[in-house]
Amino acid sequence: MAEGDVVLDTSDVDKWVGKPVIFAEFWDPCNATDIRRWAQAMDYANPLHWDENFARASKFGGIVAPQSFTVAMDYGHGCHPSCVGRIPGSHLIFAGEEWWFYGNPVRPGDKLTQERTFAGYRIAETGFAGPTMFADGDTVHRNQHGALVAKERATSIRYLVEEANKRKVYDKENRAPKLWTKAELDEVAKVRLDWIKSGREGISPRWGAVNVGDTLPRRVIGPHSRVTFALECRAHRQNIWGTWRWNAPEGVHDPAQEDAGFGGDMTYDFEARKIDPRQADGLFHGPSSGHINPEKAEKVGMGGAYGYGSSMNAWHLDTVAYWAGHEGYIWHSKTQFRSPAFEGDVTYVDATVVDKQETSEFGMPVVMVETRMTTQDGATILKGTATVSLPL
Repeated sequence: MAEGDVVLDTSDVDKWVGKPVIFAEFWDPCNATDIRRWAQAMDYANPLHWDENFARASKFGGIVAPQSFTVAMDYGHGCHPSCVGRIPGSHLIFAGEEWWFYGNPVRPGDKLTQERTFAGYRIAETGFAGPTMFADGDTVHRNQHGALVAKERATSIRYLVEEANKRKVYDKENRAPKLWTKAELDEVAKVRLDWIKSGREGISPRWGAVNVGDTLPRRVIGPHSRVTFALECRAHRQNIWGTWRWNAPEGVHDPAQEDAGFGGDMTYDFEARKIDPRQADGLFHGPSSGHINPEKAEKVGMGGAYGYGSSMNAWHLDTVAYWAGHEGYIWHSKTQFRSPAFEGDVTYVDATVVDKQETSEFGMPVVMVETRMTTQDGATILKGTATVSLPL
């Protein structure tokens, strides 16, 4: 596809549309510490997910994973099936997620398997990089009993690095990390603690008492730093050395190990990984290494160290789930990412009830909650919705 003199070569992508892709799975079931590590990295202080005594006294009888943890049970941060085929000179960033959940929570000892399909793509002209691919990949998650846990549709953005560098939407000079005063940090800490206290007991609001226009307690995450980005990376189980394997059926070709067209310093070396595991470790190599390496981030048009889309989606899910309490459940969620969370920024999460349905496709009364994430400067980085059941 071309826009003027700019050409985005999608010819190698077309052959994968509608086909199963990315055959990989974890060797081991998850454990309670995996869940705790995720909650800690997402700064989600819900004791149901880390405090054994609290969790045992709850209706769940022990540690249970937040719904956002499902993505950490998968290879590729959820977006891998939306990145297949070679586009020379390209890079990828996450654009959004849509989730359907089926009432089967993940617990310690569970092992999920995935079926992944490249759903297709569209090309749009963007101010960021000119002709840009918005690609969709579907993942179906089942547990060791064959029960359906969730389905995800991930959307990735594939763009030409050279064109993004010309346009400098995230120019380094405009993205210098903010330096926070003690007074500012104290105010951030107060908002954070107030949010933690707001839902700590897990008491669910009653459906009948909730009204359209009700607002949820404000949440803040950050300031973001290379340290917090690294913690988020390590909370994904795939990023621990040796946790997963390729499992393509005999005779099935999997494009996962092929060159996607990324720059030479933004790829993995899976052969070298057999000796030195850093060669396939996203903190050091590969397309995600720009998250904590600002020099690499600048080379792909991002301007500086930046956060993970999967974390932003988790902040959305966790914020709504915390308000919904132990008797609440998110059945559907959709987010659109407007910008990454950059080093030095904080992210405020504000949410409002925008609809109530007495009867729904999920067979129960639900409310719809709309979320919006903004920086300290008021810039929107995410918009999302979640459909939630509450006790009557």
